[in-house]
Amino acid sequence: MSTSPLSEHATANGASPRLAYGPAGRSPWLDVDWHEHQRWVSVDGQQVNTIELGDGDGQPIVFVHGLSGSWPNWLEQLPVLAREHRVLAFDLPGFGHSPMPSWRISISAYARLLDGLLQARGIDAAAVVGNSMGGFIGTELAISYPQRVERLVLVSAAGISTHGTPARRHAASGLRRLEAVLAGSTAWVAARSDAAARRARLRKATLKLVVRHPDQLPAALAAEQLRGAGTDGFFDALQAVMDYHVRERLAQIACPTLIVWGECDALISVRDADVFAELIPNSRKVIYEDTGHMAMLERPQAFNALLAEFLDE
Repeated sequence: MSTSPLSEHATANGASPRLAYGPAGRSPWLDVDWHEHQRWVSVDGQQVNTIELGDGDGQPIVFVHGLSGSWPNWLEQLPVLAREHRVLAFDLPGFGHSPMPSWRISISAYARLLDGLLQARGIDAAAVVGNSMGGFIGTELAISYPQRVERLVLVSAAGISTHGTPARRHAASGLRRLEAVLAGSTAWVAARSDAAARRARLRKATLKLVVRHPDQLPAALAAEQLRGAGTDGFFDALQAVMDYHVRERLAQIACPTLIVWGECDALISVRDADVFAELIPNSRKVIYEDTGHMAMLERPQAFNALLAEFLDE
């Protein structure tokens, strides 16, 4: 394990205070016709809503969203990284527009689906970037299907304090607070996501558990995050996160791994970054100050530069 070299992106102890919070200027995703890049892919009979763009020479990148997320969690990354890479994002079954699966939701089942999705899209191996539960799924993919994962990026990944340790109580409490927020308001917010996102206080109330400063994110970006929340797979996936154990298998990860965390993550403690970095060989970590659970949306310029640097190593 090693820490990140000092750079403009972050230091070994945290982000530079000069880093901007949220997007700077007009985000490229606002000028993309996403319908042109959307397709339904069948994986063993399961329909998966998929977004794919880019045909650069760089290694393919697959982005995996977290609990109650959907593919727009990666809006700030997709068009930027597509300039040099083939990039793919998708809605996990039970989230976004992908229907609930016929099989029982579990971390291993989601990893198996991701293996099948890559095969269906003709991608032999990719860099896998996962946030929260998506990081947990990426970890399982790297262990059970190592030939699929060239590089692994874990952004506030679940899998440590969400299972098997006293700290689980803290993580479980955070996830259940998220559950309560979603159960109480998401159906209304998702249906009126644009109006909700324009109201700073409502935006803060609905997103405060996942980002440090909801009121500083652009309304359009916040609306897309709210629009994909509150779907049928949440409760089964929450149970899957709590039930699956991976700590003793992390040493099996053979690919280079980048661990990215927000110092102020309210859902999964930043202490978990230390555990991942200690147990995964050939890994390094970057911690962003004054940042919550979704560093890729909260620090997009720094995150994208860090990711591009990691992929080019």
